[in-house]
Amino acid sequence: MNLSPFLSQMTANAERIRLFTEGVSDEQARWKPEAEAWSILEVINHLLDEEREDFRVRLDIMLHKATEPLPPIDPQGWVTARKYNERDLAESVNHFLAEREKTLTWLRGLVAPNFEAVYTSPFGSMSAGDMFAAMVAHDLLHLRQLVELHWAYTAKQLAPYQGEYAGDW
Repeated sequence: MNLSPFLSQMTANAERIRLFTEGVSDEQARWKPEAEAWSILEVINHLLDEEREDFRVRLDIMLHKATEPLPPIDPQGWVTARKYNERDLAESVNHFLAEREKTLTWLRGLVAPNFEAVYTSPFGSMSAGDMFAAMVAHDLLHLRQLVELHWAYTAKQLAPYQGEYAGDW
């Protein structure tokens, strides 16, 4: 697999994520459309923790340490346990960008990674290529989430006026 286009995408996605936080007020960063939804700040800190504690770590184990167990993670639980919504947005974004750079540097340093390697754990089997694909796709899921949060916040701020003329959401 040629990693180059995917590394370019991950680089561009990190910048897109940064841009979706630019100019966001503290109020908007912490705002949630519903109690169980995530805020922009929670999305960013989720991305940070996934970058440093999930994808890179797990892919490394799958590629190089197949006999080691995967470390436990709790992405949903971390949101409240780690108080994501109480953090500083700019600081969180900078930490995410630094971790992304570590990931990209690590990925660029891989020599002939065996993406066909299969790792078996209590939750099932997965190839290293599947983990890499999930790593690349993860950004896109949360970019969509950030767009939806911006849309919902803007619609709330514009109320009672409607933006329906812009098109269907």
